[in-house]
Amino acid sequence: MSGHVVDTPPGARLDLRAGPQAKEGRVEPEPYDLITMGRLGVDLYPLQSGVGLDRVETFRRFLGGSPANVAVAAARLGRRTALVSRTGADPFGAALHHDLKGFGVDDRWVTEVPAYPTPVTFCELFPPDDFPLHFYRRPKAPDLEIHPHELDLDAIRAARVFWATGTGLCAEPSRAATLEALRARAGREVTVLDLDWRPVFWTDPAEARPYYAEALRHATVAVGNLDECEVATGEREPHAAARALLATGAVRLAVVKQGPAGVLAVAADGTSAEVPPLPVEVVNGLGAGDAFGGALVHGLLAGRDLETTLRHANAAGAIVAGRLACSSAMPYAEEIAEALAAGTGTIPEKG
Repeated sequence: MSGHVVDTPPGARLDLRAGPQAKEGRVEPEPYDLITMGRLGVDLYPLQSGVGLDRVETFRRFLGGSPANVAVAAARLGRRTALVSRTGADPFGAALHHDLKGFGVDDRWVTEVPAYPTPVTFCELFPPDDFPLHFYRRPKAPDLEIHPHELDLDAIRAARVFWATGTGLCAEPSRAATLEALRARAGREVTVLDLDWRPVFWTDPAEARPYYAEALRHATVAVGNLDECEVATGEREPHAAARALLATGAVRLAVVKQGPAGVLAVAADGTSAEVPPLPVEVVNGLGAGDAFGGALVHGLLAGRDLETTLRHANAAGAIVAGRLACSSAMPYAEEIAEALAAGTGTIPEKG
């Protein structure tokens, strides 16, 4: 994996139970560093900024979907990653398989649903902070057709990190599958629930909250912005939201993203860190959270302290915000180091 760097400094804080797993007298393959599960589709981003879709003339196609992008982001940092999702049996689905493989993400658990087309998402670009999304997921997105009985629970249990999303809770059978996967992670160190609130996928926040509460009972790390924290916990003030997430039971690390105010992380042992965002000339802010997520996973696996982990994750997010794409814009470790050294996320993209 040219350009990939995995750094594991001394003093790791988490027992991540890495290494081959014995089962019935045989040695299983090395577990994945990260398995993500959920939304996958095609992003069509305009090549014109500052105009609405009714006036855009040209677009570029990218791999999209938050869990897919998080897997790509972690793979760029040298991690062995896989995605659990579904596509339509169509050319866009084939393109997504091609893209995942090209990014080094294992697609063995990405399967076809002939009845539904691969989703397409359009965005509009109004920098620095307005990027409307238009989802085309009708009559139903294939990634909501993940069934519990289809899950490879042995692989999910063995993964060093498992990452699920709130979107996976919005419809059956994906809801049951997401909760089944989270339950299977009992006793594992790093099980992440990305709150990932998308109002268009739900009738109202009150409908979503019980499912978020159930999912949080099985997650050890919760990640969300202020809107997402309010939906999940009823709390919007960052410190109150973090405390509410920690009070749900299994959560041992609450990460609250505050936009221009930076990010707050509070651990169950009392450790906390709050760091400002890295300045950047914003092109498209939509992939920043996914880059943050991949770098967060990398920092946890590398055993970095909380503040260092957040600074690197913030830098990764800033870099992607300064680029048009999401998936293909995910930074390598040396790019994150360059951004931190320069004090800006606006850095040249690697060819």
